[in-house]
Amino acid sequence: MIRGLYTAAAGMNAQQHQIDVTSNNIANVNTNAFKKDRAEFQDLMYESLNFTAGSTSANTSNPTGIDVGLGVRISGIQKDFLQGSLKQTGNPLDVAIEGNGFFEITLPNGDSAYTRDGSFKVDSEGNLVDGQGYPLAQGITLEAGATDISISQNGLISYNLNGTTNEVGPIQLFNFMNPAGLKPKGDNLFTATSVSGDPVEIDNANVSLRQGMVETSNVQLVNEMVDLITEQRAYEANSKAITTTDSMLGIVNQLKR
Repeated sequence: MIRGLYTAAAGMNAQQHQIDVTSNNIANVNTNAFKKDRAEFQDLMYESLNFTAGSTSANTSNPTGIDVGLGVRISGIQKDFLQGSLKQTGNPLDVAIEGNGFFEITLPNGDSAYTRDGSFKVDSEGNLVDGQGYPLAQGITLEAGATDISISQNGLISYNLNGTTNEVGPIQLFNFMNPAGLKPKGDNLFTATSVSGDPVEIDNANVSLRQGMVETSNVQLVNEMVDLITEQRAYEANSKAITTTDSMLGIVNQLKR
């Protein structure tokens, strides 16, 4: 019966991880371009009390075996890169990616990071930067006094300066062989890893950018709330299994008297 205590404890630990993941999804329901997480689990090794096809008599064998599971463990947390809805903002520097792709951002240490959050701003030097002030890797700069800023679907930026139309860009987009392998860094940023593959520039002819819009989180709040209730019930059930096993052990101890 001690096995039941450890198995139920493993179940509680797994459900706690699941609740942590769901809580993070709910917390980021309004985060631009946030991609929800999904916890994945695997059952632990089994204790074989009687091997499958083990002999039960001189002429017969066990058709199923007796294998008792020892619980569950978390095997990974998968990012779901399903596109979120596009929301109109009216800000000419907001850009949403329709389809696959990431903007490349340069971090203060010179490394590259990638994001789908296109809520860009202009810093004091006219550089196009993200919400943390990190510039686009390709270094797009708007001149002081630029007006009537327009961003085409293929990322070309045009603006009016003293009656003259100027063009910069286009904004470059990148994709990965395995986006789920990207490492989340916070601030809506990801960095490449050995399992994500190297960034590959997307042909601008295949790009579809939407000016004046941002991509919203792909978290479905109703689904997350249902999942949270299910996880809570599973946690309580595992807790009840521990209480029941403890009570059974108490009965066994009383048999000695």
